[in-house]
This record gives sequence, structure tokens and C-alpha cells, in this order.
Amino acid sequence: MKKIQVLGTGCPKCKKLAENAEAAAKELGVAYELEKITQINDIMKMGVMMTPALAIDGAVKVTGKVASPDDIKAMLS
Repeated sequence: MKKIQVLGTGCPKCKKLAENAEAAAKELGVAYELEKITQINDIMKMGVMMTPALAIDGAVKVTGKVASPDDIKAMLS
């Protein structure tokens, strides 16, 4: 099971990134757990200074932008 983490305070871009991540995982048929990390201290502990950010299995893959579902599918594969 993949652990997908969306890091951000809940802004519209953060919500869009979460939607794109869910869409990508569903299209691939990947079992996943989606976690939204909204506390600034927790985000900074992961080394992220710009949100939104996306981490997969604890590794930060994208910061400061909304990745497309196709980009996220490539990261999940």
C-alpha cells in the first residue's frame, strides 16, 4: 500500500493536489492511504518550505506546485 501525503495548510492548490493524487492512484488501481499534513511544524520537519507539496512513502516528490495526475501516476509506478 502506498502512503500519499499532501502537505499544505488547506489552500485551494493543496486541495487540487489531493484530488489529483487520489485520481492518479485510482486510475492505476493502487491501494493507497491519503494523509493531509496541515501543521506548519510537521511540514517543516519533512524539509518542505513551499506548499503544496506531495510525498509518497515518506519521500517528498513535489514542492511548490500542483502536480498533474499523469505526473503523480509516474511517481506511483
